[in-house]
Amino acid sequence: QVQLVESGGGSVQTGGSLRVSCAASGSTSRRYCMGWFRQVPGKEREGVAIITLGTSTTTWYADSVKGRFTVALDNAKTTLYLQMNSLKPEDTAMYTCAAGRWCPGDLSSSWVQYWGQGTQVTVSS
Repeated sequence: QVQLVESGGGSVQTGGSLRVSCAASGSTSRRYCMGWFRQVPGKEREGVAIITLGTSTTTWYADSVKGRFTVALDNAKTTLYLQMNSLKPEDTAMYTCAAGRWCPGDLSSSWVQYWGQGTQVTVSS
């Protein structure tokens, strides 16, 4: 079983930075792929960033966050981070951590087997 617990959300002004974290438990073989999704009420969930847990990591980013957001793992591969810089009001959403055994190579959610509870990020103008 894999458990995911997010932290670090909050409120920030436009142009500010925020880092959200996801503490993961369970075998890395069950969560070879990890990532962040976000959702605004009334809209579909959007893939933000995905990373593989292999010896050499591979990442995918949504076009809307490229160059501003960075997804990373700690050395123990038990904590997933999303560093968000140059935040915009349209980044406001519930950010949720996800994990699964394989990566699809895109930002769809078909691969997700485990979800966290989410952490709210609010960017004010």
